[in-house]
Amino acid sequence: MDQPWGLSIEVGLPTQAVRHVLLDTDAETARELVGAVTEPATWIKAFREPEVMEPWFSPDWEPTDPGFLMAVDLRRSVVHTPDGYTATAGTADGVVSVRVLAADGELAARGQLGLTNGACVFDQIITEAAHQRLGLGTVVMGTLTNAAIGSGAATGILGATVQGRALYEALDWKVLAPLTGFIHQPVVL
Repeated sequence: MDQPWGLSIEVGLPTQAVRHVLLDTDAETARELVGAVTEPATWIKAFREPEVMEPWFSPDWEPTDPGFLMAVDLRRSVVHTPDGYTATAGTADGVVSVRVLAADGELAARGQLGLTNGACVFDQIITEAAHQRLGLGTVVMGTLTNAAIGSGAATGILGATVQGRALYEALDWKVLAPLTGFIHQPVVL
């Protein structure tokens, strides 16, 4: 949802209820948002260096791991799912979801993307620990990319972790800016 300071995304996870992304926001507006947040597990992210954002936050906020805004011009991918795994994709309400299952039906990897005006935002790209280093992240990214292109998207955007950045750079994604985040973790007495 568009807001005067940027975007607000209802994530709905126990560790991330809401994510606010500040777009070209001044410090005063950012501080007003920070002061209005009461819900634990609310994240605020911006494309700024940590030292610029730190003064905006009270002790009820903790910095998250460093991140990176990345983008790519989308190209069709040839997807090779490893033996013993199956990949499925589905679309609901403008969100494309991919799930990779192991032979026993266990969720091995997943991801999703949202489509908007010729671009798409990749999110929650995860490979479960027991299934890492098998190329499943590449399967998820390739399947999502092909679905995005099929829906008319030309540009992909995502927020990468330090670990995820290596995968995305291997797939020709480029870092555009730092992505600094803070999470609301109020002390409960």
